[in-house]
Amino acid sequence: MVKKLGDAEKAAFLETATGWRAVEGGDAIAKQFVFADFIAAWGFMSRVALYAEKIDHHPEWCNVYKTVDITLTTHDADGVTERDLRLARFIDDAANGCEG
Repeated sequence: MVKKLGDAEKAAFLETATGWRAVEGGDAIAKQFVFADFIAAWGFMSRVALYAEKIDHHPEWCNVYKTVDITLTTHDADGVTERDLRLARFIDDAANGCEG
């Protein structure tokens, strides 16, 4: 089982990670991405999906046209773990230069 991060570790990540925020009422982090159009959003989601499958850690997300809302948490740890932060960093890299 993966170790749930403490409040200080999550806060340190959120201070340096642009756009990520703590989810109110739950132990998760979230971010919204807005792309130029649906195709750009779908391409981004495809890149993230391939990586998520590779590391066996999958985001909760919602896509409406050019907007993708992502929430990360590790369900078997009941909160945010290093796996979530690793995926968040990849997601930011995948979005870099693609957002509208």
